[in-house]
Amino acid sequence: MEYTVNESIRYFDDFLIYFAVAIVLLVAFTWVYIKVTPYKELDLIRAGNTAAAISLSGAMLGFAMPLASAVANSVNLIDLCLFAVLATVVQLVAFVFARMLMPGLSDDIPAGHIAKATFLAAISVSVGLLNAAALVY
Repeated sequence: MEYTVNESIRYFDDFLIYFAVAIVLLVAFTWVYIKVTPYKELDLIRAGNTAAAISLSGAMLGFAMPLASAVANSVNLIDLCLFAVLATVVQLVAFVFARMLMPGLSDDIPAGHIAKATFLAAISVSVGLLNAAALVY
């Protein structure tokens, strides 16, 4: 069997479509997450609040991992979008769970409490990793 360049680029259009949809889903998740949380992460980050940057970064990574798994394992774009909705719900539940574990979290992130932001990010990433693994089956 002989290798040709055409074989390598045959699915390039599929790559572009899935990549573009994944980027749109990541932006949509970030927008939803920012709207659901009781503080304005982007404004806080622009003002130099490291805690807000850590917590939002953790949520984005926690969503991106199952999204990547869904891109790799989905059978079509509808399947990908359904798994993205599921990953969004899981991340929002993780945020609610973190707020239950750490009362005052909604005030601590804007106040710049790095320890609580790091813990929130760790919860988000951990849940996202488990979610990503579960999407394989």
